[in-house]
Amino acid sequence: MIKRTRVEISKCILHKVANKHNSGSNSFSENLIRFDEDSYELMLPFLLKPFANVTQSYRFSHHSDVRLNEMNSYAAEVFKDETTFIAHSKNIVNHLYEQSNAPQIKTGDVLIVFFDGIEYKDVLTEGIGIFKIESKVDFFQTYLEDDSFDVVVQKGISTKKLDKGCLILNTSDTEGTVVLSIDNNNYDAKYWINNFLNVQFADDKNQHTQNYLELCKDFSEEVLKPEYGKHEQSNFLSSTVDYFKENDTVDIHQFKEEIFEEENHKTQFDDYKKQFESLNDVLVRNNFDVSDAVLKKEKKKLNTLIKLDTNIQIRIDIDAPDASSEYLEKGYDEEKKMKYYKVYFNEEK
Repeated sequence: MIKRTRVEISKCILHKVANKHNSGSNSFSENLIRFDEDSYELMLPFLLKPFANVTQSYRFSHHSDVRLNEMNSYAAEVFKDETTFIAHSKNIVNHLYEQSNAPQIKTGDVLIVFFDGIEYKDVLTEGIGIFKIESKVDFFQTYLEDDSFDVVVQKGISTKKLDKGCLILNTSDTEGTVVLSIDNNNYDAKYWINNFLNVQFADDKNQHTQNYLELCKDFSEEVLKPEYGKHEQSNFLSSTVDYFKENDTVDIHQFKEEIFEEENHKTQFDDYKKQFESLNDVLVRNNFDVSDAVLKKEKKKLNTLIKLDTNIQIRIDIDAPDASSEYLEKGYDEEKKMKYYKVYFNEEK
């Protein structure tokens, strides 16, 4: 989603956020972090690498006026006047603190960063990053004492995984300011996305593709699998992925004609779509452009594994829609009084 070949950290400050539910208090820095060369070279990819593969973006929202969205307001002020960076970094942490109304919300270090040179959709822009480090790891620190080396256990920030982070870019479209977000400690989905950032997915092909694929995944799990079995479910998922790969745009009527042979299946799909939209408060569009990036990401989540009670598993390649129907047969053995699968192949690999 972003390119970081020309990114530089312009300003960075570290604060500590407490938990409002436990009556804690925040701790603030008054000065920016001064990086040495080694820490700077380690910090930059640690903060931005997780966003390289983010396919979907968000936009700020508010029930009355998006300009009243706290994070939108703070970011806009900093982009307008960088001298307000430290003051608004404290406002951001205080706003984050106000959302910690449950005991499971973790305390942590909060890095607020101003970036220059972020490339987004071939345009160089600025960005404000908010990164919350909730988990620290143990490590051994060696030291010299009385002419002998010894070790002590200390806690520190792991450079392998960022807990929570967002990038607010100084660029916008018809829907508003572009926001990217990650959450690797997703213990409370509403805390970071809904309450702190108050953002919604952008209404674009990325979101349309994801909504439709999630609809198909849930339909296969809740309707096809219980009524027609895992084999039928796998056939449907493989055919769905193939349809998305072969078409630049999705038309729901064409989709149903190509995927379903039975009219009953089409009716069930239509009925489930209405249920899915109502339960998830989303609109699944009938026509939209396919996002290849989202397809590549989401198809990894589609389960085509058939688990049998005889400790045998059959995995069907999601990218081979005809394999299941051509080379896998399901039947019932009267003598053994058991169901069976017959698999055709030329040679083992």
